[in-house]
Amino acid sequence: MTDTTRTARAGVPERPSLDGLEETWARRWQSDGTYAFDRSKERADVFSIDTPPPTVSGELHMGHVFSYTHTDTVARFQRMRGRTVFYPMGWDDNGLPTERRVQNVYGVRPDPALPYDPGWRAPAAPVGDDARKNPTAISRRNFIELCETLTGQDEKVFEALWRRLGLSVDWSLAYTTIGRAARAASQRAFLRNLARGEAYQAEAPTLWDVGFGTAVAQAELEDRDRPGAYHRLRFTGPGGREVLIDTTRPELLPACVALVCHPDDERYADLVGASARTPVFGVQVPVRAHPLADPAKGTGVAMVCTFGDLADVTWWRELRLDTRVVVGRDGRLLPEPPAGVPAEPYAALAGQTVNGARRTLVELLGDAGDLVGEPRPITHPVKFYERGDRPLEIVSTRQWYLRNGGRDADLRDGLLARGRELRWVPEHMRHRYEHWVGGLTGDWLVSRQRFFGVPVPVWYRLDDAGEPDFAHPLTPDEAALPIDPTSEPPPGYPEAQRDVPGGFTGEEDVLDTWATSSLTPQIVGGWETDPDLFGRVFPMDLRPQGHDIIRTWLFATVVRSHLEHGVLPWRTAVLSGWILDPDRKKMSKSKGNVVTPMGLLEQHGSDAVRYWAANGKPGTDLAFDPAQVKVGRRLATKLLNASRFVLGLGAADALRATATAPLDTAMLAELSGVVATATTAFDGYDHTAALMATESFFWRFCDDYIELVKERAYGCGPAADSARAALATALSVQLRLFAPVLPFVTEEVWSWWRYGSVHRSTWPTTYEVARAMAAPGDAELLRLAADALGQVRRAKSERKLSMRADVPLAEALGPAALLDQLTTVADDLRAAGRIAKLDLLPDRTSELVVACAF
Repeated sequence: MTDTTRTARAGVPERPSLDGLEETWARRWQSDGTYAFDRSKERADVFSIDTPPPTVSGELHMGHVFSYTHTDTVARFQRMRGRTVFYPMGWDDNGLPTERRVQNVYGVRPDPALPYDPGWRAPAAPVGDDARKNPTAISRRNFIELCETLTGQDEKVFEALWRRLGLSVDWSLAYTTIGRAARAASQRAFLRNLARGEAYQAEAPTLWDVGFGTAVAQAELEDRDRPGAYHRLRFTGPGGREVLIDTTRPELLPACVALVCHPDDERYADLVGASARTPVFGVQVPVRAHPLADPAKGTGVAMVCTFGDLADVTWWRELRLDTRVVVGRDGRLLPEPPAGVPAEPYAALAGQTVNGARRTLVELLGDAGDLVGEPRPITHPVKFYERGDRPLEIVSTRQWYLRNGGRDADLRDGLLARGRELRWVPEHMRHRYEHWVGGLTGDWLVSRQRFFGVPVPVWYRLDDAGEPDFAHPLTPDEAALPIDPTSEPPPGYPEAQRDVPGGFTGEEDVLDTWATSSLTPQIVGGWETDPDLFGRVFPMDLRPQGHDIIRTWLFATVVRSHLEHGVLPWRTAVLSGWILDPDRKKMSKSKGNVVTPMGLLEQHGSDAVRYWAANGKPGTDLAFDPAQVKVGRRLATKLLNASRFVLGLGAADALRATATAPLDTAMLAELSGVVATATTAFDGYDHTAALMATESFFWRFCDDYIELVKERAYGCGPAADSARAALATALSVQLRLFAPVLPFVTEEVWSWWRYGSVHRSTWPTTYEVARAMAAPGDAELLRLAADALGQVRRAKSERKLSMRADVPLAEALGPAALLDQLTTVADDLRAAGRIAKLDLLPDRTSELVVACAF
């Protein structure tokens, strides 16, 4: 632990307030290095966190506050348990979200054909709709510079919000996924994957987002229900036999390469091995059998096109069919028909969008008499890129892939075994991981045809005709990383040989953003650049993240660590739920129901917002409830005022004294149980249970115990000394129990009477509480006294009397043993209830009854 005597005691203010605490203490924590990581500690004394780097492409929202608060409670708890906490913060600033934001904010688009213009200046932002619809073309390098500028501005705003929220991050460890260290680590890992045969290139059908103009990986897909229609097409089989096909994509008819039916479907058994002629185009295509064909779907026989959906890809690959590609990367039909398709009917489709070609082809089918009946409207799931707004197409492209078990049974089994090694919180989230790994159908596509990302670090030799040799890529030395092959030549080549026959060309693709984010433990841990640090923090202790990115971020990080290091990247994964709006719908920007946090932080205070967030358990969704934030504000205010009252009784000078009175030891006995409960809960990453136990006791402490002992504590002598000793211990312990959730108000109160920071103090223990008692206490005694006082209060309320009204006579009835216990706290009960005379009447009732006479 660091020296905590630097911060002097401030004394109790006359009128304490929550206002301004965030600014005061955030500045103090930074200047004092309160949360600085101590890299001199051995690995056993380190708790390292692989913190999620939020995407820098807009505003942080309450979902971020929710999950990052959870992680911060863990960091603060572990720090108080004596661990030095490695708690970095990163910014995920490369990739499509950033590019889209830059395009929308500035009304620009990148054009790699344009030269760099060092004098170009961005327009004043944000621009209007007209500029967004008609963006200005700028060079790739100008566009990247603009991305860097905007993300830099966004990151400052994000950091300010995190500091306001009170995240106990060591800001000296901050990083970005496009920064030099991240680029070098990402390229180094890729080159090692390549050297081991885990990374490879392939020309293959690729899911393609025509809006972004890039390939998309399986993990980035989502199904969205969209309206469509079944069209029944008439093919012609042997002897003129009519073969009817139902399809939602008639525009792909010129891409048809086969018909397929189920091997056991007797209706088409005689057709298998024969051929059928396509309508409109008159192309002969084979009829084949495959078990994936569904006899109950449509007519039972399907049209295989290259490529309409993933089933087409499977049939094409496994049946070794021809390829007839008609949809280009821009989402339009290619200008020329594929081989074997007549040009005349195809000319009506060339250059059209997919939807336009569909309408045209339906007209052609109708004119030819090969459209059977009217199209039947349906609603069906259509695959989209999760950040895109246009349906995906499947086009044939050359891409880079990384082996992930999708086509390797041994690797799949190894990754499933890693999932079983990992501690999951909650445990049932492991099944989502296993379901994803077990359902993979291909390797991880890691290349993207974009600009603001980590370059794929390879070049290709050009032959005498200027054609690249993709099979033998040129690679840099690791010591030269990071590199950009579009602006730097490979070893042994001068820049003048770029893109000329006999020279070289640089890879233009960048790596998928997850290909870098999957290396966050290596990036922040100093892999290969700081072996000492890496040995102290890796494998990390904790990966906190959302359950919706198990298939992307969590799985991808496991893959990279398994391939490179042969271990898990962390020991525990804690999964957070979603934030729901008051109607129990997930908050999202697309739905327009997102609540941004800064206004709430300014209005109610950070501790209040953190309190709301901490009421959500790991893996459980939580509805945003402003009322719960107000409850948190009241709790923080009560902690401030109750602490001032307790310290006003002289508790600060009685901290190491011993409690002797029965009521005092009873309170401390109950507090000891709370310490045990909260500690166990935090050890199990259940911050909610820890908060509930602490808060519940705190309100009993304020409403019952303080009221019962304050008269005694004002006095002198052993009884008063006992009360002040118990109050001091209870305040000290409760401030530390609340500290992970309410860092600002607990630090403020701690500064009034203790030295150093509460966040560098030791976590309370049951031994510490027991040491403050002269003899073991009975927690039931406090509950008994509180019950009796509560009955006196109700009697006054029923008569509409002030709580300060005197009670001339009170009679306590109940079992004799119970009243014997009550006798030990009778003086405190009389003082708190303002009871002149208290009579104890044993064995008159089966439970405690206190009757008051006025």
